[in-house]
Amino acid sequence: MIWPEYLSVFLVLAGTLGLFISGYWRYDIVALTALLSLVLIGVIPFQEAFTGFANPAVITVACVMVLTDAMTESGLIDKLVQAITPHGGTIVTAIAGLCLISAVLSAFMNNVGALALMMPVAIRTAQQHKSSPALFLMPIGFSSVLGGLSTAIGTPPNLLISAYRMQVTGQAFAMFDFTPVGAIVAVVATFFIALLGWRLLPERKAPARPEDLFQVHDYITEVRITEDSRAVGMTRSEFEKDIASDSVIIGLIRGKKRHVVIQPDEILFAKDILILEANPDSLEKIIKDGQLELEGGEDITRHLLGSEDVSLIEAVVPQGSRVEGRSAQRLRIRSRFQINLLAIARQGQSVKNRLNHVDFEAGDVVLLQGKSEELLESVLSLGFLPLVERGVKVGLPQRAFLPTMVFLASVMLAGLQILPIHIAFGCAVLTLVLINIIPTRRLYENIDWSIIVLLGAMIPVGGALQSSGGTKLIADTIVGLAQYTSPTVILVLLLMVTMTLSDVMNNAATAVVMAPIGVSIAHGLHANIDPFLMAVAVGASCSFLTPISHQNNTLVMGPGGYRFGDYIWLGLPVELIVLITGVPLILWYWPL
Repeated sequence: MIWPEYLSVFLVLAGTLGLFISGYWRYDIVALTALLSLVLIGVIPFQEAFTGFANPAVITVACVMVLTDAMTESGLIDKLVQAITPHGGTIVTAIAGLCLISAVLSAFMNNVGALALMMPVAIRTAQQHKSSPALFLMPIGFSSVLGGLSTAIGTPPNLLISAYRMQVTGQAFAMFDFTPVGAIVAVVATFFIALLGWRLLPERKAPARPEDLFQVHDYITEVRITEDSRAVGMTRSEFEKDIASDSVIIGLIRGKKRHVVIQPDEILFAKDILILEANPDSLEKIIKDGQLELEGGEDITRHLLGSEDVSLIEAVVPQGSRVEGRSAQRLRIRSRFQINLLAIARQGQSVKNRLNHVDFEAGDVVLLQGKSEELLESVLSLGFLPLVERGVKVGLPQRAFLPTMVFLASVMLAGLQILPIHIAFGCAVLTLVLINIIPTRRLYENIDWSIIVLLGAMIPVGGALQSSGGTKLIADTIVGLAQYTSPTVILVLLLMVTMTLSDVMNNAATAVVMAPIGVSIAHGLHANIDPFLMAVAVGASCSFLTPISHQNNTLVMGPGGYRFGDYIWLGLPVELIVLITGVPLILWYWPL
């Protein structure tokens, strides 16, 4: 008996789904593993292995990332957000205003970029209302995902669905073809979240401020250098190498003066008080080896760790960023960026291990110390997302308007179908590079390559499911139900299955797998393919039940103090609203 190719594809997809759920490997590595497995098995020909990277959707996603960063860096978007953010009023109006702004931004920007802009604003607003950020962060996170439903560029699944329609029919979905369904679904679901949904969140004693996540005194300690200490006469770097290899000097008190910038060649003297970052086990050894004494001075506070020239900043680790899975030591954030890692909070709890050796995980909140004038830029270049608002100048230079003007021009060209979406946005990026708005050295730094690899790898995998006959087998099974029910019920089933997969698997990967199935079902029912593609687009983008189902869900987990199961309380009603409003809208605008 010959082993059917589709069984190999099913087995690889089952393993892929399991790895996505486990989170053991990053999603781009999982996708690449699936692709190369099918290539080695022989299902995907060698010459077609990396054709997914030439897909217009992949190019467009990369361009949107670059343009989003350019507009953010210009400061214009920050200024607009601060100008239209509601001040005063009730907590309901504050949440509603923030949710609406988040949704509108994410319709045209990268979802993560929109949320990164809004998180500091939401935290500040929570402080003004003397409320926990937990009441604000999940609502704006969900709203920024919903806003992406509204346009072709709002979310990767929409771009993938548009590109797949081009492959099937010769014509892609236009920029605003998603708007009649996506925008109305986003508005209804966002208003539910803002007016009622946030009340469904379990009461958590989430920190009123991000820094309250950290118990700094648990691992920041003052020690005094005694007269007979080995440390006398040593430089800072010698002390950290010979005595305190598992700790870092982040401050020094000499006489009545406090120094938080200590050069590597700074000589240490008797009676100096060192402010050390060390876990309890390491500290005991350091005190013994260095003949030091514990200093029972004032409590260690943020004020003690900062000065006019040195600041502290809280930031969160995004999913897929360059810092995820790497430690501060491997990143060399102290030697390369002159930044000290003071604390890590994970799922609402302080991490008390050897901090510089702890691998960062998506959603971790970190406390960083560095030179005031360089700290924010360094934190951004490392790939962290700051939880503080950027300073916005009173006046913006004329060039600050150029990224947004070029972006709007590309949206207009794509919306009027003068140029295909990927060409319009490719021209926009090139224009900003040529006029030196985007430095060439930073062009590729602004692209989240883990997303690009995921898309490029999963597109041939989706094609293998179709070419092997797996798509037809699944579609024929579902179409067989049509004799017992109506095509509308089949459409509902497709949307529900896509939503469920998206809650445990990356949304882009879900779109790639489900789009061919949707088209095959439509062909089996002799129906229009568009409503089925729209159902996949909506379902793939609506993943709200877990913190791992979307990058935005992961980002708000740490600062909001949420637990894994908290997402279902708000996520399930939102998904039901999407289902209830989405299906009639699809059938109205894209009839069967």
